[in-house]
Amino acid sequence: MEYNKIIAVTGMPGLYELLSSKSDGAIVRSLDDKSTRFVASRSHNFSHLESIEVYTVRDNVNLVDVLKAMEASSEKLPDEKDNASLKAYFTKVYPDLDFSRVYSSDLKKMVKWFAVLKSNNIEIKLTEPEEEATEEAAPAEVAAPEEKPAPAKKATKAAKESQPVKEKKEEPAEEKPKAKKAAPKKKAEAVAKEKGEEEEKPKKTAAKKKK
Repeated sequence: MEYNKIIAVTGMPGLYELLSSKSDGAIVRSLDDKSTRFVASRSHNFSHLESIEVYTVRDNVNLVDVLKAMEASSEKLPDEKDNASLKAYFTKVYPDLDFSRVYSSDLKKMVKWFAVLKSNNIEIKLTEPEEEATEEAAPAEVAAPEEKPAPAKKATKAAKESQPVKEKKEEPAEEKPKAKKAAPKKKAEAVAKEKGEEEEKPKKTAAKKKK
């Protein structure tokens, strides 16, 4: 039986082991008489001992801290019906309790609960957090995708860089049209010269006739 499964039920004395929970209540087993029963959530509230906190003159502490102090103390458990002895006991065992907010009924409950837990040999400790297991698994999952994606990217880059080299070799073919375009200019100049010579000849003949 584990401490994290132990609950207190409002309106019912003692402590209970939570066997299973349902939408309308829970099935519990009494730590006193070991009887099992269904408890409706409409008429009862459930409180895990792990979630219960106790007022102190400083910050609130978990109930486990007070129960462990009781376990480590050599003081005899007080009479539950004697409020003065209850306060005197906790003043010695856990003097930081805020007795203005922790009432005699609360002290009485803690004494009863401690006795029930010890009689059932339940180890008083909080559940260990599960975050450590997830953090250890995370690095293995992250490291796996980073093994060999880089060479593939480099290969694609090399392939892209090799394509422009081939295109540069084909560029000289564009220079030929430039040479062809220059030829018509020379022909035009030659035609212009011939026309100029033909125009000059009639002038000379005309001069001769005047003589």
